[in-house]
Amino acid sequence: QVQVAEYGGGLVQPGGSLRISCAAPGRTFYSLGMAWFRQAPGKEREFVAISWSGGSSSHADSVKGRFTISRDNAKNTVYLQMNSLKPEDTAVYYCAVKINSGTYYNPANFGSWGQGTQVTVSS
Repeated sequence: QVQVAEYGGGLVQPGGSLRISCAAPGRTFYSLGMAWFRQAPGKEREFVAISWSGGSSSHADSVKGRFTISRDNAKNTVYLQMNSLKPEDTAVYYCAVKINSGTYYNPANFGSWGQGTQVTVSS
């Protein structure tokens, strides 16, 4: 099973930017669909973005135009660049590996969840 580790979270003011990263060591990283989810207190875990092995990506409507997912296969790392951050973006952000052919926005179709990294948007 692929082990992933997220890092780079922190406190940022509204309107600010932050980039978080997810490392997934292993020789098969290039073939993996890698996604970001987030979970705010009292809410369900929700899809944020996914980077497919072929290079394409998809983003949730709530972050489209503000967040960008990217990957560096040479570094076995996937990134989430977050711009124009809002207080409602505050959550623990998780990285995960797609493990079956189910829908990409359903966390049940992902595995190898990391511990998460806290992102707090506040003045």
